[in-house]
Amino acid sequence: MIYKELGLKQIPPAKDKITDKTEISKMYTRGRRKMFISMYLGYTVFYFTRKNMTPALPLLSDKLEVDIVELGILSTVFYVVYGIGKFISGLLADRANIRTFMALGLFCASFIHLFFGFLNSLYLLIFFWGLNAAFQSMGFPPIAKGMVHWFSPRERATKWTIMSSSHTAGTFLIGVIVAGLLTLYHQGWVNWQSIFYIPGILGMVCSVFLLFNLLDRPVSLGLPEIEKYNNDVLPVKIIEKTMSHWQILKKHIFTNPYLWLLSIASTFIYVIRFGTLDWGTKFMYDVKGMDEISVAIFWTLMPLAGMPGGIIAGYIADRFYQGRCTPINLIYLTLLALSITGFYFYAGPDHYILTGVFLLAMGFFVDGPQNLVSGVQASRVTVNEAMGTACGFGGLFSYIGAALSGVGLAYITKHFGWGAMYGSCVASCVITAILVSFTWKKEKIDRQNN
Repeated sequence: MIYKELGLKQIPPAKDKITDKTEISKMYTRGRRKMFISMYLGYTVFYFTRKNMTPALPLLSDKLEVDIVELGILSTVFYVVYGIGKFISGLLADRANIRTFMALGLFCASFIHLFFGFLNSLYLLIFFWGLNAAFQSMGFPPIAKGMVHWFSPRERATKWTIMSSSHTAGTFLIGVIVAGLLTLYHQGWVNWQSIFYIPGILGMVCSVFLLFNLLDRPVSLGLPEIEKYNNDVLPVKIIEKTMSHWQILKKHIFTNPYLWLLSIASTFIYVIRFGTLDWGTKFMYDVKGMDEISVAIFWTLMPLAGMPGGIIAGYIADRFYQGRCTPINLIYLTLLALSITGFYFYAGPDHYILTGVFLLAMGFFVDGPQNLVSGVQASRVTVNEAMGTACGFGGLFSYIGAALSGVGLAYITKHFGWGAMYGSCVASCVITAILVSFTWKKEKIDRQNN
C-alpha cells in the first residue's frame, strides 16, 4: 500500500486528451521548461551528497583514522552498489511516477548524511556510504524516462547532453561549498561534520522542490505524446499494443542485441574516462616529473573541457545527423585515441602547452561518447516504455568499467608499464568504435520505416 501511495509502483494514468491546440502548446512549453529545470537542479544536488566526501578525504582520513587503502574500499563499494542499484532503479522507474521516485531517492540520500558525523567505525562508514550509493542510483533513471517523454528524438541529443552536464556542475559546486566549510572549520565557525550536514540539508530541501515541480508523462496531463506534438517519429516503437511490461522488457531490453552492444561499449568508455582522469595525475607526477601544484592545476582541465565536449557532440548529432549518434561517436573516439597517444608521449614539464592541450582534448572527446552511447543512443534502439531500464542496464555495465579502470589498469601498469596502460585506453577506443558502428544501420533503418 505504501508503495502505491508513493507512486513507486503505479504510473499516473493518461487523462482525456486536450483538443485546444493553443492550450496544448502553452502546457507543453511550460511543462518542458519545468521538467528540464527541475531535473537539472535535482541531479546537480544529487552530486552534493555524492562528491562531498572527495575534497574532504584528507580531513576525513585524519578524523576517522583510516588509511588510503581503506578509503579505496569506500570507492569500490560505491561503484559496485551504484552500478547494481542503477539497474534495479531503472526497472522500477519504468513503472513509477517520475516525480515521487526521484524526490524520494534524493531525500533518502540526503537524510542519511545527517548520520555520517556520528560514525566512528570504518565498517559503519562503508555501510552508510554503500546505502548512499543505493539511493543515489535512483537519480538518473527517472531523468532518462522524463527525457524520452518530454523531448522528441530529433532534439534529444542536444537536450540530453546539456542535462548530463549537471553532474559536472554538481561536482564543481560541492567542491566550492566544501572548500568554504573547511575554511570556516579551521577558523572555528563550524565543526568538520558540516561537510555532511550542509549538503544533506540542501538535498532534503531540493527533494521537496522536486516533489512539487516535477511532472510525469505528458499523457498524464492530457497532452499528446511528444512525437506527435513535434511531428517527429520514434526510431523504435511498440507494435504489439497488448504486450505486458515484462514482454516489453524481454523483447526490447534483455534480448535487444543493439542495447547489449551499446552497454558493453559503455564499459570500455568508462575504462577510458576513469583511467585517463584518475591515473593521469600519478602519471604526470611519478613518470613525467611534474610538481604537485602543476599536477593539481592540470587535472582540472579534463572535467572543465568535458561539459562543452558533451554538449557540442549532442548539438552536432541533432543538427547534422537528425539525432543519430553513431557518426559523431566515431569521430570523437578517433580524436580521443589520438589525444591519449599524444598525452602519453608529450606530457611533462618540457611541454606544458601540449600537456594542457592534450588534457583538454581528452576531457572534451571522452564526454561525447560517455553521454551519447548509454543515454541518447540507447534511447534510439529501444522503446520509450523501457527507457528507465535501458538507462539502468547501461549504467550497470558502465560502472563495471569504472571498477576495471581501478584494479584492472593498476595491474596492467604495475606489470607492463604506463605504455601498456595508455595503450589499453587507446585499444578501448577502438573496441568501443567497433561496437558502436554496429548500430549505424539500426538508427537509419528504423527511422525510415516508421
